[in-house]
Amino acid sequence: MSYTIDRTITGEDFETVVGRVRAALADKGFGVLTEIDVKATMKKKIDVDMDDYLILGACNPKMANEAIKLEPRVGAMLPCNVIVRKTGEREVAVSAVDPVASMQAIPNDTLKDVAAQVKEMLAGAVDAI
Repeated sequence: MSYTIDRTITGEDFETVVGRVRAALADKGFGVLTEIDVKATMKKKIDVDMDDYLILGACNPKMANEAIKLEPRVGAMLPCNVIVRKTGEREVAVSAVDPVASMQAIPNDTLKDVAAQVKEMLAGAVDAI
């Protein structure tokens, strides 16, 4: 089982794709709670150069609330991370966590139903980019 929902965008620069990802997430009801610029962090912390790599912590408040009501410790697995990374000249890969795969360790079938709904929403966002 794959643990991400993936799409590669060609012919667009990194910042344009990041904007499209943000818009697609918002259209599906997700807000971006956290943002980690991995490229800048790696340069600052260990002086390593790497291609553009951004982690967006996306959350749909309604679905997060449902999940937390069902399983209070599920917050350890939230928000849903979406990465945007440069993979070539004018090629950018987008990968969103597959919530169904990430919830496999939790023995709660109702929570898995919620995860399936979130997966469908994230897949719709990735498809819309």
